[in-house]
Amino acid sequence: MANRLHHSTSPYLLQHADNPVDWWEWGQEAFAEAARRDVPILLSVGYAACHWCHVMAHESFEDAETAALMNEYFVNVKVDREERPDVDAVYMTATQAMTGHGGWPMTCFLTPEGEPFHCGTYFPPTPRHGMPSFRQLLTAVHQAWASDDTEVREAASRIVAELGKQAAPLAVSTVDESVLAGAAASLLGDYDRVNGGFGTAPKFPPTMVLEFLLRHHERTGSVEALSIVEGSVRAMADGGLNDQLAGGFARYSVDAGWVVPHFEKMLYDNALLLRHVAHLARRTGVDRYREVAAETAGFLVRDLGTAEGGFASSLDADTDGVEGLTYVWTPTELATVLGEDDGAWAAELLGVTAAGTFEHGASTLRFQREVDDRERWTRIKAALLAARDTRPQPGRDDKVVTAWNGLAISALAEAGAALGEPGWIAAAERAAELVLGLHLVDGRLRRTSRAGAVGTAAGVLEDYGCLADGLLALHQATGAVRWLDAACGLLDTALAHFADPAVPGAYHDTADDADALVWRPADPGDNASPSGASALAGALVQGSALAGADRADAYRTAAEDAVARAGILAARAPRFAGHWLTVAEALAHGPLQVAIVGPEAARAELVATALRHAPGGAVILAGEPDSAPLLDQRPLVDGLPAAYMCRGYLCDRPRTDPNDLATALR
Repeated sequence: MANRLHHSTSPYLLQHADNPVDWWEWGQEAFAEAARRDVPILLSVGYAACHWCHVMAHESFEDAETAALMNEYFVNVKVDREERPDVDAVYMTATQAMTGHGGWPMTCFLTPEGEPFHCGTYFPPTPRHGMPSFRQLLTAVHQAWASDDTEVREAASRIVAELGKQAAPLAVSTVDESVLAGAAASLLGDYDRVNGGFGTAPKFPPTMVLEFLLRHHERTGSVEALSIVEGSVRAMADGGLNDQLAGGFARYSVDAGWVVPHFEKMLYDNALLLRHVAHLARRTGVDRYREVAAETAGFLVRDLGTAEGGFASSLDADTDGVEGLTYVWTPTELATVLGEDDGAWAAELLGVTAAGTFEHGASTLRFQREVDDRERWTRIKAALLAARDTRPQPGRDDKVVTAWNGLAISALAEAGAALGEPGWIAAAERAAELVLGLHLVDGRLRRTSRAGAVGTAAGVLEDYGCLADGLLALHQATGAVRWLDAACGLLDTALAHFADPAVPGAYHDTADDADALVWRPADPGDNASPSGASALAGALVQGSALAGADRADAYRTAAEDAVARAGILAARAPRFAGHWLTVAEALAHGPLQVAIVGPEAARAELVATALRHAPGGAVILAGEPDSAPLLDQRPLVDGLPAAYMCRGYLCDRPRTDPNDLATALR
């Protein structure tokens, strides 16, 4: 049996390189082999930090008898959903349509032409809870194909045709003040007033929705919007979702009260949360939010930073196959590390009980009250972290994903500028250097790299949008024009290759020259991270304010068309349009532009004032006159540094007094 996964750039695929399954990577060779043998494709999709992916791998893919059935009856294709989000999107749509739900691991059976005819998620090794065993499923699918593959092919073609119809772009719908206000009101109605956040278990961090509400508060003064933001951030930050010792947020909470997390830590979650919490800290001045931002940034740089300068994708949910092994504590363990007095104090502070809040009498760490002795907590925190570092540690998926690194670049650049942390900005620059130097091949982005070797998968729309947005944030944080130039190049490429030429404002998630799939995915909804189209729209708004006149109008028009195409989603399902709504708030604000000119030391107070008072979505750039497009034809005023404020095409008089600027921004 050929082993085709050993040289992959995906840690997830490498986890399966020694399975007895004859795995293929996604590609034409696998489909050609299925056609040659006249057998279906068995497509298995997951990712490295996925707990149930590990479970199914151990139960089924490492089992010789199960593998023998797979090898005899199918061509088996393993896909990392983070490396190939386009493949994942197509077959997740089919899985949800066939079963009413989705998730990973995802298990799909396809014709040799790639058309799905049976889909599901996790299958156990023995029949359980009404589910067949995986071996039973393999046998049943084989028998159906062997008895009448023509009928199976026809059914698959009907499925593809029907799902293709559902992928049509949304109709245009204006996103005006009534839509923004209506979305905020709808979210207020959905808000969990007891626990923070939205909905019940499992509960995910609603970061993009919170960012919309914070921007809405800044523009309208809505007290309700700010209360939702602060209640949710405080609950997440003080709960089990947040690593109270080392920083970094887990993927989601398995309960409604943020007590027990699903322990995997994802780059995209933490990048989005860092950017939002830093914005909240800047807006409110609350020390706790600044502290959480600093801890999250520390986690990104320390625990997800790669030797090449980028950011790894995730930390695993499991340690040695056990969820939470690294992170949870008992009262006895606290006392062993800290002594009886400090152990009891820490247990009371952090909700560590004899009964436990997790499994086997262990507890997650959650603040039960404000810390009344900061010096004592700092000492205890350091001791617990040192002890925890001696435990087995979760695995790390160290592939570098373009889009998620773009989110991290944005977060570190913005948070570093807003909170006065130049080291964060430097980390963002290192990541930008890596991604542009390694992932940009012949003018086109690749999706991933690992250990300095770039992968073969083409970049998708979110890669262009998120990276361009990060580079524009870096341009503002540093004043360096090279980041602006690189961002504009990405935006131009995205407009040329991802836009639907027949439908203004509509975008496909894959390029017009990408590998052909059974249909071309185009999902406008924001989910765990911004959709490709909303990420691009956000970058276009920023680009329209920062680029020169030759691009500004085209970028602005493209952004407005894209937002209008998502108007129905924003109005009817705001929880799945969080980033779209943040972009719409930026447009409603102008977007606000603050251009500050003058020598670096002399302009520092004006810059600090702008960073403190400008709303989220504003563009702030400082430098010498004429050193960047936004600073062109903006001279000093009476020899003094000056701040020029514009909203869209309307500009105020320049201001030289920081207090005057603060008043204008407020």
